[in-house]
Amino acid sequence: MSAAISSIDAGSATSPGGFTAAAVHAGLKTDGALDVALLVSASSCATAGMFTKNALRAAPVVYDAQFLSDRPGRVRAVAMNARIANACTGAAGLEAAKAMAHAAEEAAGLPPRTALVLSTGVIGVPLPVEKILRALPGIVQNRRPSARSFAELSLAICTTDTRPKTASASFKMAGKRVHLVGCAKGAGMIHPNMATTLAFVVTDAAISPTLLQKTLREVTQRTFNSISIDGDTSTNDTLLVLANGESGAPAIQANSSAHRAFKKALEEVCHSLALQIVADGEGAQRVIEIAVRGAKTEAAARQIAQTIATSPLVKTAFAGGDPNWGRIFAAAGRAGVKFNPGLVDIQMAGIPVLRRGQPLYFNERAASNRLLEKHVNITVNLHAGPAAASYWTCDFTAEYVRINASYRT
Repeated sequence: MSAAISSIDAGSATSPGGFTAAAVHAGLKTDGALDVALLVSASSCATAGMFTKNALRAAPVVYDAQFLSDRPGRVRAVAMNARIANACTGAAGLEAAKAMAHAAEEAAGLPPRTALVLSTGVIGVPLPVEKILRALPGIVQNRRPSARSFAELSLAICTTDTRPKTASASFKMAGKRVHLVGCAKGAGMIHPNMATTLAFVVTDAAISPTLLQKTLREVTQRTFNSISIDGDTSTNDTLLVLANGESGAPAIQANSSAHRAFKKALEEVCHSLALQIVADGEGAQRVIEIAVRGAKTEAAARQIAQTIATSPLVKTAFAGGDPNWGRIFAAAGRAGVKFNPGLVDIQMAGIPVLRRGQPLYFNERAASNRLLEKHVNITVNLHAGPAAASYWTCDFTAEYVRINASYRT
C-alpha cells in the first residue's frame, strides 16, 4: 500500500451520513484548548473495537469492551476527553466512565446504554467528571454534520500531538456512495498491540457487527499493529469503527465485491492515520519504513521488521543520519527468527549496503543525506522464502527525552 498520507479537508470533505460532532474546552487542559468532544449517530451503529492488551486497562477500555461484548449493534454515541486518562483509578474510575457515558446519553436524548467513552492523558489521576458533565449539554447544542466539526473533535483528543490526525475514503456500491472518515491521536507511548491510543472510524455503510469486527481485526494487523514510536503500549489503546447504514446502500456481505471495496477503504483510512501518528512522534524528524522481504512466513518477516523498528540503536542512528547498517543487521539477528546471514541483502534509502551477507562500498555522505529525508525506506531481503511484511517507526531524538522527562510537570 502506498505510504501517501491523506487527510480531511475541513471545508469540503463529505462526512458519512447521519453523524454529528462537536467539541469544547471544559477546563481539563490548562491552555484553553478543546478537550471534551461528542460524536452522535442518528441511528444505531454496528460497532467493532480493538483494545489494548496491556494488563492495566483504563476504565474507559473496561467499560467499552464489556459494552461491545453485550451490545455491538446498539451504539449511538462516543464521548471523549483529553488530559486525563482515567487509568489506574480503581472502582471510582469505572464509575466516572459510566457517569460520563450516561451523561452523554441524557444530554443527547439517547436511550440508556448507547454511548461509549474514550479518555487519554495522564495515568493515575482521577477523572474530573463534573467538568465533563457540565460541558456535555453545550456540546450537544453545537453538534454539526460537517467535516469541520469532526476536525475539531479530532483536535480535542490531542495531548502531546502537534496536530490532529484525520483521513477519509469512499467507494460506490449499488449506485450509492459510501463514506468513511477517521481520526486518531498519538505521538508518544505508541507500540500498539491491537490498535493505537484513541482512534476511530465512522462510516455510513451497512454491515453486521460480526463481519465488521472480523474486517477490523484483519486491517489492524497491517496498519495500527505495524507501527511503533517508543515501544510502549498504552493503558488506553482503543480503536473503534461505527457503521450506521445511512448511505442507503445494501448491507455488505462477506467475501463480496462490496466487502472487498469496504476493506480496502477501511485499510486506506487506518493506514493513513497510523502513518500520521508515526510522522508526529514525539521529537520525530522522519518516518522510517522497514520492509522485510524473502522470509519463510509473513509472521517471521513481521517479527524481524518489528525488532529493527523498535531498536533504540537503529532509531538513534536515523536521528543523526548515520548509515550504520550493522545496527539493522544485528537487530534482525536477535529477532528470534532463523535465517542464513550469508544470504541477506540490505538497502538503506535505496542504496545497497549489504549483498549476500557481505558489506558493499557506498558513498557514506550521499547515504547520510538520503537518511535525513522525511521518509526513509529500509529493505532487508532474507532470500529464504516468498513472504514479506512492513513496519513503520520514526527516529529517536533528544527531544523525545525532553518531552517525556517533564510530561506531568
